[in-house]
Amino acid sequence: MNPPSSPTPAKRPARRWLPFALGAVVLALIALGLRPRPAPVETARAGYGPLRATVSEEGKTRIRQRYVVAAPVTGQLRRIAFKPGADIVANETLVATIDPLPASPLDARNHALAAARRDAARAMLEKSRTAHELARNELRRLEQMFAAKTVSPQDLESAQMRETAAAREVAQADGAVAQAEAELTATAEPTTGGPASPRASSARPIEVRSPVSGRVLHVFQESERAVTTGTPLVEIGDPADLEVVVEMLSRDGAAIPPGAPALLEQWGGATPLEGRVRLVEPAAFTKISALGVEEQRVNVVVDIMTPLEQRRSLGDNFRVEARVIVWEEPRALKVPSSGLFRRGQEWAAFVVRDGRAQLVPVKTGRSSGPETQILDGLREGDEIILYPGDRVQAGQRVQPMQVTTK
Repeated sequence: MNPPSSPTPAKRPARRWLPFALGAVVLALIALGLRPRPAPVETARAGYGPLRATVSEEGKTRIRQRYVVAAPVTGQLRRIAFKPGADIVANETLVATIDPLPASPLDARNHALAAARRDAARAMLEKSRTAHELARNELRRLEQMFAAKTVSPQDLESAQMRETAAAREVAQADGAVAQAEAELTATAEPTTGGPASPRASSARPIEVRSPVSGRVLHVFQESERAVTTGTPLVEIGDPADLEVVVEMLSRDGAAIPPGAPALLEQWGGATPLEGRVRLVEPAAFTKISALGVEEQRVNVVVDIMTPLEQRRSLGDNFRVEARVIVWEEPRALKVPSSGLFRRGQEWAAFVVRDGRAQLVPVKTGRSSGPETQILDGLREGDEIILYPGDRVQAGQRVQPMQVTTK
């Protein structure tokens, strides 16, 4: 038999380099496995669309014109039968009836004092009449003497003045007697019982009618009771004539022009109501916030433009959420506000380019809260990283997961 042939020289180099090739492959696989994976990030694209800047605060509805019907005289008010919500017709609906109060009875002591004042007034009247008769007789004598030229004109004038003064005292005393007698006549005799019924008076009751048409908002005095002049009885207004008063920070109110559109939300209906700013009051006021901070606030008055048929359930002093539109652009380049952050004194964003995060300074404009207008630094279609925080660095490899924004 022939001995086995030895390997050829051409196969020996291939077998010699095979371990090195396998080691290189293993090292490459290890390096690939140890390579940092791209960080998953949420992204959104910059695009054009409508954008509006708003100021949102809570507000309350109120009736534009409200009227308080008050008692025109002092008397005994009869029970008011109206309830809040009752319809009222101007100059026709009888709102309230007021009976005059009877004279209060005097006790024995006050009755005796009143009788004594009457007697004293009568005595003073008799004294005044006597003095007047004396002055009149003296005047007649002096007139006769003056005709005979035995007295001077000055004496005659003095007598005339005394007679006139005495006549005035008689008239004054006569009035005092009439007043004292009227006091005794208008009051009852001394009694230990209660006062007489108000309805016992012969005077006609006072009927109070509404000066305007509308509905009863509040009944201040429902039960029968004695009232004085000016006592509020009922409050009347037209619930269809509503406006909204919104308390805003003074710096926000200063940026709202009259006529600015507004949206009234969370009022109880399915769709927001349309409104328009009529007035920003010129005077602000101080209010303590829930955190105990003093704030300067101003009332912004908004007219409701939505027809009454779509808001019949809305009433007086109802709560609403008001969003006043201070700026609006139908086509603005915008991005989600969550993708912007401060870098020094400027704004910046991370843009995904070639699979890596690239830091880009941007210039911003108006903001609606969720979205912000971009004036410079980004283009339409740029993919920015949302909520970057500290986990994203410039040049880092990222794995975009795009989210849609409204």
